[in-house]
Amino acid sequence: MSESPEHSGQTASTSALSSPAVRLVHGTASITDLNEFLAALDAIAEETGAVVQAFDADLVVSEGHLREAARLAARSIARGEAVARDPGVEVLLYAAGRRQIDRALALGVSEGDQRTVVLVADFGSVSGAERSVADLEAAVESIAEELRSVDDGTTSDDGTTSDDRSSTSDSDSLLNYDANRVREFYGVTDRELAATVGDLADIVRERVALLDVEK
Repeated sequence: MSESPEHSGQTASTSALSSPAVRLVHGTASITDLNEFLAALDAIAEETGAVVQAFDADLVVSEGHLREAARLAARSIARGEAVARDPGVEVLLYAAGRRQIDRALALGVSEGDQRTVVLVADFGSVSGAERSVADLEAAVESIAEELRSVDDGTTSDDGTTSDDRSSTSDSDSLLNYDANRVREFYGVTDRELAATVGDLADIVRERVALLDVEK
């Protein structure tokens, strides 16, 4: 049976706006040359087809923070509304809750020893991303080799880790953010924090969501 144009269009739209598969690699990076480290990540992205973006773990409030940023970035690209040409930078912008690339870069890594979260995503099915289907497992393995140490395995989309410690583990417990730095980066005041029903992590996730609304 042939598919009607209407049904076909709905299917394409749904596929274009689906969330990309995401893996998060937690660890410690020893970066002596930032350009060299970023070039290594770019090479991994090129070899595996994955979108690769490194973040300063002290500024990431939860894994949901990065997963939502990836989802919104994919939707922005599919709608032709992306600010950045690079999907990884678009994810960074959403995670930072701001449209200025130079300011959002502060959410990334810097030279020295630091706790790091590297997002690895497959944007192969995202309309407009112009990416091939990614080999996420190969990308994760290569990224782990670039880090000085890796913490508690690699978290997949369902919140479990690569070593299958527990299928019901709370993946966000792997992240211990620096509340003072988070408040400074996102501009969260005492008044705002006191007025919110949730906590600091909820405010940051709201910043991520509001970036999509404020276009």
